[in-house]
Amino acid sequence: MFVAASTDCFPDLSLDAALDKVVELEFARVEFAVREHGNQLKPSQVLANLDKAVQACRETHRLKPVALFVDIDAPRNAYYQQFAACCRLAKATGIVSVTVPAGVLGTPFNEEIERLRELVRIGADESVLVSVNTEIGHMTEDPATAVVLCDNVKGLGITLDPSHYTCGPHAGANYEHLIKHTYHVRLRDTSKDKLQVRVGQGQIEYGRLINQLNKANYQRGLAVHIVPQEGVDHLAEMRKLRLLLESLL
Repeated sequence: MFVAASTDCFPDLSLDAALDKVVELEFARVEFAVREHGNQLKPSQVLANLDKAVQACRETHRLKPVALFVDIDAPRNAYYQQFAACCRLAKATGIVSVTVPAGVLGTPFNEEIERLRELVRIGADESVLVSVNTEIGHMTEDPATAVVLCDNVKGLGITLDPSHYTCGPHAGANYEHLIKHTYHVRLRDTSKDKLQVRVGQGQIEYGRLINQLNKANYQRGLAVHIVPQEGVDHLAEMRKLRLLLESLL
């Protein structure tokens, strides 16, 4: 296992500026957030100019790219084209793990299965592993449903974000059965009523989680995903979580 930082931690910054911050915080690895509604890489831009996107992801100031988080807002045909381009970007930069959001609550189950099967097929063509994020408001907010998705889509994995099972409608849910499906992990500290709190003030049991991952022979990333909050030293929180996770590995 290794620790990384997500460029999602700096939603208001350009990609170059976000990478500078990650380097400043002494991370060695980075997860790229590729969002259509953001200030960094956009899926439509990756499709329009793959070479430019690859170059941007290679100019990482010696950071090693380890994961992509891809959030696409496009009609069906363009959606798959943009996702395929993002998978080619992942392959070109040595990234294996590509995460997408699960369907929002209310999405027909068969429709979601069809979408995820196509994404896994596209990913396999570029030798990348596709996973869905565990997230409140999406079909994976219930860990039991997340397992059912994996059972119905061969090759699909989970990007485990335990905050969404610590806070929200399934607070306190047992998500241990998701560990064997986990391809990637995103972390912050969380209380029962706040998705993000200062590191050490929440209920995320990092040591227990790492032990569970070790037992499942998980050898991929633990991505710090802390967004800015008013009145909180954002960089200090990211540094604190990096040091904590590294001390547990």
